[in-house]
Amino acid sequence: MKTAITDPALLPGAFEDALNGGDVEGVLALFAPGATMRTPAGEVIAGHEALRREISGTVAARGRLTNIPRHTLVGAEAALLVTDWTLEVTGPDGERVAPTGTTANVACRGVDGCWRFAVLNPLGTA
Repeated sequence: MKTAITDPALLPGAFEDALNGGDVEGVLALFAPGATMRTPAGEVIAGHEALRREISGTVAARGRLTNIPRHTLVGAEAALLVTDWTLEVTGPDGERVAPTGTTANVACRGVDGCWRFAVLNPLGTA
């Protein structure tokens, strides 16, 4: 992991910075082993390679993420992160689109004391 995240409230900003910088490996370093993600299209993916494909596709679409943290609730080595987001990307037709939403993400603290995403759910309760 490039940056040790010792406060789970910092995860949304670290994700934004890495994604906007085109740093696929930096984004992947923010996921715990065995993490899952519900994609903006609603598909649930798991595993390092599936996450890599999803993040790489977003980078290839020139994704530009803005995260605005709303709540971070911590307990029992886990954290719930609620974040408002906008993701500007280039669609298949070449037009820029900017979907928005609110996440309901879960992070866990590893044995190294660093926080990583265990469940990334950008669609929140939708």
